[in-house]
Amino acid sequence: MATDTIHLFLNPTAGRGRAGRRQPRIIELLHQSGVLVICHESQSPGDLEAEVQKQVDAGAARIVVAGGDGSVHEAVNGIMRASSTAALGVIPTGTGNDFAKACDIPLNWEHATQLLGDRIKAGQMSRKIDIGRFNDRFFANGAGVGFDAKVTHIAQSINWPIGDLVYLLAIFKAMMSGIATPELEIQAGDYTWKGPVTLAAISNGPWLGGMFHIAPMAVNTDNLMNLLIAKPVTRRRILTLLPKLMNGRHMQEPEIIQQPVRELSIKAHEAIPSHLDGEVQPLQTNFEISVLPGALNLL
Repeated sequence: MATDTIHLFLNPTAGRGRAGRRQPRIIELLHQSGVLVICHESQSPGDLEAEVQKQVDAGAARIVVAGGDGSVHEAVNGIMRASSTAALGVIPTGTGNDFAKACDIPLNWEHATQLLGDRIKAGQMSRKIDIGRFNDRFFANGAGVGFDAKVTHIAQSINWPIGDLVYLLAIFKAMMSGIATPELEIQAGDYTWKGPVTLAAISNGPWLGGMFHIAPMAVNTDNLMNLLIAKPVTRRRILTLLPKLMNGRHMQEPEIIQQPVRELSIKAHEAIPSHLDGEVQPLQTNFEISVLPGALNLL
C-alpha cells in the first residue's frame, strides 16, 4: 500500500448530514495534497468502530475520521481495541466538535482537511494524547454521569438544524422533567465524596456540548483528567450557572468541586445514565475510570 494512503471513515449523518454532503470535497482536498484515500461509510451505530478495528488489525497505519465527537468516539474505540496501532486524523464536521477544539484542530473543515493532507504528505510525526478508560470502553474527550448524560440523551433526539444550541435546548427540556440527584460514592486517590450530586463529569478536554467550557484547565497531554462534581441545585440555580459554564467561570461557585485525577471509581445506589464523548451508555451502578497517558497517536 502507498506510503501516503489513508483510510477515511465517515458517518454520513454526522452534523445533521453535513459529513455526507462534504465527502466529495474532503476527498478532493486530500487528493490535491497527494494523499490516496480509501473511503468507508458507516451505516448504523457501531459500524464505524467495527470497521476501524478491522482495518487497523489488517495493517492500516492512518485512520482519518470526518464527523463529530460520536464518530471520533467510535474511531478511538476501534483503534484502542485493535491488535495493531494506527494514528488518527480528525476532520470536524459534527455538531459540537469538542475533541477537535481540545486538540487545536481548525473547526473550518476545509482548512482542517488541507492541513491534515499536507502533514501526511510531508511525513510529519504524530503527537501523543491521553485517552480515558471507562469500564470496558474508551473516551477521547469526556465522560459523565447524572444530569449531563440525561441532557445528552435528549439532545440526540432533537433533529433541528440549530448547531450547538441543540445542547442548550436539551438542558431546558431536561429541567422540565425534574433534576435527579443520585447518591454517589466517589473515590479518587485521597479524595472521597459520598452524597447526592447533580452530575459528575470527567474531562480529558475542556469543552462539552460544543458551547460549555466545563473544564478550563483540562489538557489532553498532561496524563491527568479533571473531575468536576456539581452538588444538588435547583432549576433556577441551573439557569444562573449556565452563562458561567459557557465561559468557564463556574469553578469558584459553591456547588462546584473539581479535582485533577488519574483514576477514580464511582458507585451509585441505583443504575444511572452515563455518557462517553456524548454517546449515551447503558444504565449502570459501578464505574471504574482511568487515564491512559499518551495512548493515542494524533495526526
